[in-house]
Amino acid sequence: MTEHPNSHGSAHEPSHAPAHGHGDDAAPGRTTAGAYGTSPRAHRDPDPAAPGAERCRTAAAGADAVCRPRQGDEPTAPDTERPRTPAAGAGKAPRTRPAAQGVTAPVEPAEQGGGPETGPASPSGGAPGTEPAPHGAPGGGERLRFVGAATRRIARGIDLDEIVLGLCRATVPTFADAILVYLRDPLPVGDERPVGPVVLRLRRTDRLPEYVRADGEETGSLPDERPDPGPALAETAAERCEVRIGGPLAEVLRGVRPVFGDSPAARAALPELLGEGRQVPEAHRTVLAPLRGRRRVIGAAVFVRRADRTPFESDDLLVAAQLATHTALGVDKAVLYGREVYIADELQRTMLPDSLPQPTGVRLASRYLPAAETARVGGDWYDAIPLPGNRVALVVGDVMGHSMTSAAIMGQLRTTAQTLAGLDLPPQEVLHHLDEQAQRLGSDRMATCLYAVYDPVAHRIVIANAGHPPPIMLHRGGRAEVLRVPPGAPIGVGGVDFEAVELDAPAGATLLLYTDGLVESRIRDVWTGIEQLRERLIDTARLTGPNPPPLEPLCDEVLGMLGPGDRDDDIALLAARFEGIAPSDVAYWFLDPRPQTARQARRLARRALTRWGLEELTDSVELLVSEVITNAVRYAERPITLRLLRTDVLRCEVGDDVPQLPRLRRARPSDEGGRGLYLVNRLARRWGATRLSTGKVVWFELALPTHVH
Repeated sequence: MTEHPNSHGSAHEPSHAPAHGHGDDAAPGRTTAGAYGTSPRAHRDPDPAAPGAERCRTAAAGADAVCRPRQGDEPTAPDTERPRTPAAGAGKAPRTRPAAQGVTAPVEPAEQGGGPETGPASPSGGAPGTEPAPHGAPGGGERLRFVGAATRRIARGIDLDEIVLGLCRATVPTFADAILVYLRDPLPVGDERPVGPVVLRLRRTDRLPEYVRADGEETGSLPDERPDPGPALAETAAERCEVRIGGPLAEVLRGVRPVFGDSPAARAALPELLGEGRQVPEAHRTVLAPLRGRRRVIGAAVFVRRADRTPFESDDLLVAAQLATHTALGVDKAVLYGREVYIADELQRTMLPDSLPQPTGVRLASRYLPAAETARVGGDWYDAIPLPGNRVALVVGDVMGHSMTSAAIMGQLRTTAQTLAGLDLPPQEVLHHLDEQAQRLGSDRMATCLYAVYDPVAHRIVIANAGHPPPIMLHRGGRAEVLRVPPGAPIGVGGVDFEAVELDAPAGATLLLYTDGLVESRIRDVWTGIEQLRERLIDTARLTGPNPPPLEPLCDEVLGMLGPGDRDDDIALLAARFEGIAPSDVAYWFLDPRPQTARQARRLARRALTRWGLEELTDSVELLVSEVITNAVRYAERPITLRLLRTDVLRCEVGDDVPQLPRLRRARPSDEGGRGLYLVNRLARRWGATRLSTGKVVWFELALPTHVH
């Protein structure tokens, strides 16, 4: 929310001038001459010779926000006038209604027994027999217009700061020359019952400068050494107040109704709220108004007027009560809205990965953008799941809608996809099981999904699609192509087959997976957006020449293609840079399950380590390979696979056709076996076992020697 440049209100530094407004809603911040200002409906072109016209033209910059209308607004009218009391011996005085400033109040017909005396017109241009009203004497109509405009301004706020700012801007200087707003710290939410003492913290202050009068005129000099104690409270009030149980402040807050500052209750409560030693203006120049929400008091507001202004009247307590009530209800609304936003953000954050893995042979980057500030949750998701053999599964999906329900369904589908990926199923089988899961969740649970598995050793990628926009691959030379992947039917339709395709994934290429929110909007169809995305990638690749662009800036450039009207849906983006593993860093063998296989595996591993210059690891690798191969030979019926990979670590993988996973257990002294995995657990940096569709893989990793790094 933009504040007026002449206003500096905050919780720590008081503000000195109101912001301009528009229409009725802005009436409190635009008028100055009366206690509640001029209604826009009463604006008239002022007489250039009338008092106040020259004053508005010569007001200083500090008072411009008060006296001078904005461009397009009509000028402020002269001061309000009211009838003069007739002289003795004349007929009964006419009954008049309060008039807006600059508009003569209509005179009703005289009662039976004679009419009023008529005299010459007043110097101010009013009706005959009238004189100007004292400064700050409002009519009932002005109060109603002020309350209506002020409450509308307060109600426009959606968060806490906007609502409190709306109260301050609506009341200063129209209703008061200074305001202090205290709120509970922390603010209770809903039905929560606060625990501990009630603490009020100064949330915001606003005040009129000392060198500007309440009517907008300059005083002609800077403040003297003894400023008015009223507005000075905005600078000297305590920042924090702990309400004593049964104390005077607690009694006033419990009473809910606003009270004058010179009442016995307020005289005892204000020092507790503002701090001891603070000088409170005398007479009816201060109003203490509790802020009561739907269930409890959540704060207090202090309205202050200067000594050169008309004191508060009894009707002003009703005005203060209205302002306090609307502000408190607005604060309650803002707190509940903030809680909803927090829940939505947390739900979306937990549904998406906290961080992406960094498997060997591929680099990853991602982005997520909600549809709008008012729809922070959605059904878009992305994921990267490490698989056995240094492979990685890349997933992006989109559940229809962007609501709590969509986010909940998305979370279930993402969890299902992670479970299926752990079984190392082919991509088309993963989509088939996701389709069955979506049908179990409900008949109208529809989603699109793209599932890909990248193998850095083979430099290949297998992709299956379920009604999702096709991926785009950016090659090292700057060429971008839309991959031809069978579109398939969305998840949740049921009764359809999914097809997978296997494609080359050369080193240096970048695969971009995205949701339709990036390429489709009200102003363009999906294929037009895909073509624009492809051209954007080509333009970005030209900036880096033969080298591929960095992933993080590339994601930012992709999101930069969105225009002001292109954010109709949430967006999930996943970028994968293929680096692969060189064939020279891989050793792979098939071994028959025989008693001599363990010795053969040790010999092959020793040769590979010698070729790579890793002789320091020979003893550890031979011991661990022998233990794992021995367990595989004991139960396997088909050939066993042994693979060594040299990346940032040394990784050894042993595969067999037995689906049962080994478990680490502590062998008893009398047991002959059961100690193999114990040795693996003690010597290896990491180890694990993964079930495959054809059996299982047991793997372990060892750190490379320092000189190799």
